[in-house]
Amino acid sequence: MNKGAKILHLRGAAGMDAIYRKISWRLLPLLMLCYIAACLARVNIGYIKLQMGASLDFSEQVYALGVIAFFIGYCLCGLPANLLLEKIGARKALLRFMLCWGAVAAACAFVREPIEFYVLRFLLGVFEAGLFPGVMLYLTYWYPSARRARVFAIFASAALIAGVIAAPLCAATLQQLRDYGAIDGWQWILVTQGLPAVLLGVLAYFHLDDKPDDARWLSPFEQQMVQQDLERDEDALHGGAAPVHASGDDAEPRPLATLWALLREPSICLLALSNLLLLGASYALVFWAPALMQRWGAGSHMQLGLLTILPNLAGVIGMILIGHDSDRRRERRGHFVACMVLAAGGLGLAIAADNGLAWSLAGLTLATLGIAAAAPLLVAILAGMLDRRRSATGIALVSSVGLLGGALGPAFSERALHWGGSAGMLAALIVLYLAAGAILLWALRLAPRRGGPDAGHGETDKMARS
Repeated sequence: MNKGAKILHLRGAAGMDAIYRKISWRLLPLLMLCYIAACLARVNIGYIKLQMGASLDFSEQVYALGVIAFFIGYCLCGLPANLLLEKIGARKALLRFMLCWGAVAAACAFVREPIEFYVLRFLLGVFEAGLFPGVMLYLTYWYPSARRARVFAIFASAALIAGVIAAPLCAATLQQLRDYGAIDGWQWILVTQGLPAVLLGVLAYFHLDDKPDDARWLSPFEQQMVQQDLERDEDALHGGAAPVHASGDDAEPRPLATLWALLREPSICLLALSNLLLLGASYALVFWAPALMQRWGAGSHMQLGLLTILPNLAGVIGMILIGHDSDRRRERRGHFVACMVLAAGGLGLAIAADNGLAWSLAGLTLATLGIAAAAPLLVAILAGMLDRRRSATGIALVSSVGLLGGALGPAFSERALHWGGSAGMLAALIVLYLAAGAILLWALRLAPRRGGPDAGHGETDKMARS
């Protein structure tokens, strides 16, 4: 095939698919490993607290305050971390984030007092805060809006993969390394799951490239094709006109001014609240799923661990397929609402099953699939509303507000379980979260908009239209 024929071939859909497939194989495996490491560092506290509590005499309240400290650090630093990544590039930012959180996660193995535990969990949230919103921002540098839902879903599936491997990995470490060396099994979990983040940060620095123009593994022609895709996205968002800055064409908006402008944008506020409710439902489900399955008849810890694999695997497969279908149909909002309805219906099935393990597990699987698939769709909607000047601030803002749901969801659900005394009351509260989140996002199209390129036209109107 001569050069001209090759160019004509690459201009077609199949040629562009090949370019983006090449990009995905280069970026996504390593980014997913980084996110798996973050998720393990975040959730392993649930597996070590019994052994850790026996060693250090920590109460349940100490662990609860440690969880709150993590979320406070995460919410406070999501925006600064994203602005740092935008300024210095993904390679340098991820190296800093992962070196720090890996060291902090490993250092948690040597705490002796509650205050040390609180400080280190807070710092873990500070340094992890840049990963998820930072990677979402980073992927917008490589993929146009029409391809983002599937890519976001593939990356976000790492959280569910971490959920699949966390229980057997932690159990094996507790059992095999409990009497090995001078430290206990729970300390080995923290060390062995913290230090790999350091190595992955170094690997990310040498393996990743900040933008397509820096990627020597892409040919100049492939770089040009990707850049044209991204420029068409930006032109569509601005209605074909160049963005207007407040003080000259080359002026960059100040972060605080951008943040204030986004907080006054009704569509961004609706997305942030919807994300808060979605993550509140997600964390409540993750937190209480083992207890629910025990109520439904799961016996040993081994059986419980095996049963949790099914919902997570279904979530991984479902979120990737739904993200692909959303990209193929160029539609976001209807897919998001359908996922929330699916999740609510799954919980309804679990309640109706009246503690029958098989049907209740089927309902839990549907709920996990729906919640997992909805999250990357929401980020895809958000990324399609933001031009490049506002992406770092907007993604960090919505992610940080959403993480408040991670702190509030389990707390409110615990009160619901205490007041109602039944799994049905807990499931009903999670259904309420899901219904409210779906209604808020459905109202996105009806939100009043200001004129101009910052009003959320373009991608929102094209891809959130049902």
